[in-house]
Amino acid sequence: MYGSLESRYIRLDVISGKSLQVPSERIPAGIYISINDDPRRCWKSVISVLSSEESAAWGDTVTLSSQASHAFSVEIRASYEADRMLGSGEVIGKFALSWDDLLNHGDEPFDISFPPVHDVHPSLKLKTAFVHTCDDLDSVLSDSLVDCGIARDTDAGHAQFAKYVKSKRVSHLHTAVEHFQLVLDQCPVGHPDHAAALTNLAWARLQGYIRSDLQDIDRITSLFREALALRPQRHPDRSISLHNLAIALSWRYDKKSTAADICEAAQLYHELLPLCPEGTYHRSIVEGPDGVDYVIGECNNLPTDASEEGIYLRRVVLELCPQGHQLRHSALDNLSWVLATRFEQRGNIDDLDDSIQISREAVSLCPEGHSDPAYYLNNLASSLKLRFDHQGKPNDIDEAISLYEEALRLRPVGHEYRDVSLDTIGGALVKRFNKCKDIDDITRAISLRREALKLCTHGHPRRDITLHNLALALKTRYEELDVSEDLNEAIDLFRESLGLIRLDHPERHVILFNLSSVLSSRFTHTQKNEDVEEAITHCQESLAALPSLHPGRCMSHAWLQRAYLSRYRIQHNPIDLSSAIEHFRQSSIHPTEGFPRRIRVAADWALQAEIYQHESALEAYQVCLELFDNHVMTRSSIISRREAATAFQGAQSLPVDAASCAIRGDNIRRAVELMEQGRGQQWSLASRLKTPVEDLEPANPKLAHNYLELSKLVSNAAQSSATITDRASADLAATKYRKLTEQWEAAVAEIRNLQAFSRFLLPPLYADLQAAARHGPVIILVASQYSCSAVIVPTSGDPHHVPLPSIALADLKTLKDRFTRAIRHASRMNPAETRTDLIVLLRIVWHEIMLPIVNVLEHVLKLKRRSRIWLCPTAAFTSIPLHAANPFQTRPDRSKEPRLEDLYICSYTPTLSALIRSRQMMKRRVTPSFVAIGQGQPGTGKGKALSAVDSELELVHELVPATANRTTISGDAATRAGALQALEENTWVHLACHGKQDPTQPYKSHFVMRDEHLTLLDIIDRDIPHAEFAFLSACHTAVGDEKTPDEVIHLAAGLQFSGFKSVVGTLWEVDDAVAQHVVKAFYTYIFHPKEVGVMDPTKAAWALNCATHAVKKEVPLEQRIVFIHIGV
Repeated sequence: MYGSLESRYIRLDVISGKSLQVPSERIPAGIYISINDDPRRCWKSVISVLSSEESAAWGDTVTLSSQASHAFSVEIRASYEADRMLGSGEVIGKFALSWDDLLNHGDEPFDISFPPVHDVHPSLKLKTAFVHTCDDLDSVLSDSLVDCGIARDTDAGHAQFAKYVKSKRVSHLHTAVEHFQLVLDQCPVGHPDHAAALTNLAWARLQGYIRSDLQDIDRITSLFREALALRPQRHPDRSISLHNLAIALSWRYDKKSTAADICEAAQLYHELLPLCPEGTYHRSIVEGPDGVDYVIGECNNLPTDASEEGIYLRRVVLELCPQGHQLRHSALDNLSWVLATRFEQRGNIDDLDDSIQISREAVSLCPEGHSDPAYYLNNLASSLKLRFDHQGKPNDIDEAISLYEEALRLRPVGHEYRDVSLDTIGGALVKRFNKCKDIDDITRAISLRREALKLCTHGHPRRDITLHNLALALKTRYEELDVSEDLNEAIDLFRESLGLIRLDHPERHVILFNLSSVLSSRFTHTQKNEDVEEAITHCQESLAALPSLHPGRCMSHAWLQRAYLSRYRIQHNPIDLSSAIEHFRQSSIHPTEGFPRRIRVAADWALQAEIYQHESALEAYQVCLELFDNHVMTRSSIISRREAATAFQGAQSLPVDAASCAIRGDNIRRAVELMEQGRGQQWSLASRLKTPVEDLEPANPKLAHNYLELSKLVSNAAQSSATITDRASADLAATKYRKLTEQWEAAVAEIRNLQAFSRFLLPPLYADLQAAARHGPVIILVASQYSCSAVIVPTSGDPHHVPLPSIALADLKTLKDRFTRAIRHASRMNPAETRTDLIVLLRIVWHEIMLPIVNVLEHVLKLKRRSRIWLCPTAAFTSIPLHAANPFQTRPDRSKEPRLEDLYICSYTPTLSALIRSRQMMKRRVTPSFVAIGQGQPGTGKGKALSAVDSELELVHELVPATANRTTISGDAATRAGALQALEENTWVHLACHGKQDPTQPYKSHFVMRDEHLTLLDIIDRDIPHAEFAFLSACHTAVGDEKTPDEVIHLAAGLQFSGFKSVVGTLWEVDDAVAQHVVKAFYTYIFHPKEVGVMDPTKAAWALNCATHAVKKEVPLEQRIVFIHIGV
């Protein structure tokens, strides 16, 4: 025993409690312990938050005096306010103890058990110790506050409500409500306990409503809403009020099905969850089946709403479903669906990209045993198909078809949604047929859609759309194969579909303009006016039904122009032509439709304007070129940009056709501008990110820095995306690239707001482009289906148009093929034999192409002989050795008629901008250094050995001035990495090795090194601003690909882009042994006199001209003219 209790104290530690269930089942703000040893004396612990396991911890201490009563009571109470308490809360358990009860446990912690609540005994863990003095005055029992009526009525209300929950007697509920109402009357607006009083009354009434003992859920909801308004952000009781209102709204939704209630409940839970710490009882109830999960499930069942509010709701619901949540896949799918729907309404590609990323996750999370996993596959495929329509990426439609096929396998015969899968595969096959023209695709599409229609008998809810989709497939086949039966059946099916579909159906406009299309087609055959009149009416109705930014307006305008144009062809009414042109214009400039469709519309506009000689032709070309530029810029990698550029049939002729149109309109300056805007687009897009801003930095250094940083980020994003193969990762990378591009474009727009930089990175005007002719005229050779001609850009003044009436585009294509055969034949001939075929062709080039140009140079521009000229060939001209034009005629005095290279020093340039850029970079010269790179022994399978390479390297080394820093890399050292490092570290480079132009993937064109290929992509990824000159003694280094000749994608152009201002390249195969003669002569001339040691890259064209003339006895014709000079 502890001895006498005289003037002694007991310290009681209140440690923890468990099984703390609240009798009324109401969620408490916390639990506290009350100890009383006198009716007027009590001690209260802190309020502890109840855990998810219905336990609480305090660690509080109370000191009991021996002078007081030897008996006291311990109460566990639930508080419904974490802040200022109203009353004493609800009693969970009450237990009477004596001093002896405490002392019997010694110093060890012990548990006391309370009477059961819901068949479970709450318990407390306590610990006692004797102390002789009491230093902590805060821990002793103190007189309680004066009792008041508000507190008494509140406590009575809690007690009566607990009895109601236990006994289900309505009388207890009414008594509780009366007490709580009385408290509310005593706590009017402005009273500090007004919110607590509102909450107590509302909670009691809500539970009565749930048990059907009370009505008026609207009044209950209003009370909770009023209480929440009194508990702003950071109020300790805001979480309780949020939850209470969410519960009330959920119950009202359950009874009344008002969507606004469940939507608001979702938003309340969205705010509530972060306020409920993990592991708390409150959190476990919120996350339970009657809490947030109920709201998520009901929101997932709401109709699709693609408004701002609807999408916000779907994002809120998704955030309520973290990783691992059982309903996350449904929330993802719903958000994906509304984003795709909004994209269809507004055309914002961000929505579609987000939809695809979200849908991919939904597919990956679809649980095993789901009743219809094909649903999620179909939704992802549908979004991919939409993006294919918008951006034209072939991978998207291929993946969509694969997903649709997988969905169909999951919907066997007899499945209620099998018709949907049959129909959707058919739709994707139609899309791919329009792109690839594989007859098997359209045949199978029609077959699948006929099968789908058989499943959608009369009265079936999807019959209207299925009819339309089969009609669309038949329409597509008719347009390609001209089967009249397809056309008539399509019209009948479209009409039946239109008769079935609701007037407010979101896809009704599609049926209208597709029916219009087939009626216009039939009108061209039958010339029945009622068909075209009906077609026009349907399209006008379609336009009237759509808001101004709906993407569907683009196609409505497009089909309306078709109707007007078909009637113009028959009736020749100028008003119809004007109407058609206006709808062409509106369709091609519609801002929310994707670039691919608008490009096709604009290209057709240009074609029809040419056919009917309408004055809008030049405008159409301008729109088309701008759309094309914007479309290609959306692609992150340089390879995907080329894929986008080649995806449109006839797109490669747009620049030359636009220039031809301007020339025929006697607007030669505009012709030069359009030619420059449309050609070398790949280099132009890439060079934008390398544009120097020295002039901007003094005017606005912050803007200049921002632009440079964003340019670097865009460039890095483009490079990293090129190596990604996973589709989901590729989508994320493409989205990141697009968002960075948008920021970059915003920075460019900000720069243009400065008066001195208003045309920053805009297509250059003629006045800017004329800088290319500063050291000699530039001759642009235009090869269009409408006309072939040349435009000479002089050093000053207006450009000169030189018609080439005796040659057409078809002639140039024939000439190109004849040159290919002649070069091949010459390579097999004895060096001493006359190259008759080649001579004949070079005479044609002289008389039909170059002589008219020379006449203008000599007689109009008065250009002195041996002056520099630059050739800028386009389209079919790029495959012809224009510099080698030669009359091969002897004068009466037995002297030779001069060839082109006797008259002038010829160079080439891919574009005028490329030449201007190279000249600007010449201002920043450094001490020259020279490297000769040779690889005559490539690895196995990389080509034959080149026996003359080593001797060529030795020859070059001897000819380079000794004052230059000279190095040679060959044999095992001539690797891809070694060559790249040498390119970056030297200003002059000589490359002697195999060169390979890849005709299908020109960016994979390469120089053959010892280990890996040195590709064009490797070269253009480098930025070598101090590089000056490169001699490419390798095959095919200056010939572009056939698909995009105007892009000038070859190794020589790549070196020029990366920084080399002057490049010597080759048009076809080079004989390495013979080439040494040209190499020796070239370096002899360019470094003459060698003793002086001057290394001037601007002398390269002159040196090559002299060299090829000097070796004409040793080197056959085809090996002399194979070398061309590009650049300054």
